[in-house]
Amino acid sequence: MRVPLMAANWKMHKTVGEALAFVEAFLPRVRGVDGIEIVLAPPFTALDRTGEALAGSGVALAAQDCHAERFGAFTGEISATMLEDLGCTYAIVGHSERRTLCGETDTEVAGKAATLLRHGIRPIVCVGESLTEREEGRAFDRVGEQVDKSLASVPADKASEIVVAYEPIWAIGTGRTASPADAQEMHAFVRECLAKRFGDGAHGVRIQYGGSVKPENVYALMAQPDIDGALVGGASLDPESFAKIVCFAPPEESP
Repeated sequence: MRVPLMAANWKMHKTVGEALAFVEAFLPRVRGVDGIEIVLAPPFTALDRTGEALAGSGVALAAQDCHAERFGAFTGEISATMLEDLGCTYAIVGHSERRTLCGETDTEVAGKAATLLRHGIRPIVCVGESLTEREEGRAFDRVGEQVDKSLASVPADKASEIVVAYEPIWAIGTGRTASPADAQEMHAFVRECLAKRFGDGAHGVRIQYGGSVKPENVYALMAQPDIDGALVGGASLDPESFAKIVCFAPPEESP
């Protein structure tokens, strides 16, 4: 049984004070939630204090990126060693914004994922196609290539420790969302790709959906058999909104 993983990616939002205020407002809203894993990924500057505020709550701490090397002359970068020291249990790698804005390649993402695993941090490996690739009928080819190359350094016995996040680039921050059926179709395809690499271990890999996830659409997405959670951007910046996403109750029963 795959435990749903609901992760908040705050991107370049929230000062330390704002992050702490979020945690104070959020934790009471999810107290008692069972059978769901919750993760917050604040900016690097807020990791330490946010981690302290989350201590004992059951909500895990994640970083938004890391470097593939353990240390070295890489000005402005953060290593997995540093993230481990801060208590991070997850780290996002290969997000479409990193791939698009920073030119990250699948090979670089694979290196980061491997380094994180060596430090006991679970990588959330992002994959997804652009609008052009989808309209030209190349979505499955592109996503399959990303899955294959971005996980090239992950051994089969570590498959259960990774998370894959499918995030159609055209749906990130745009308000557009893949239909539940379209999202499921791609998630099922991703699991087929994982099965080719990891065999039966693919059944234990959680695959998140990311792309304008909101309280209004999360239940329909989570009802799909191969969608195991959500990687949430804008809607995770508000504690009430993200708490509703975490609980993903049917619309008529939303808290």
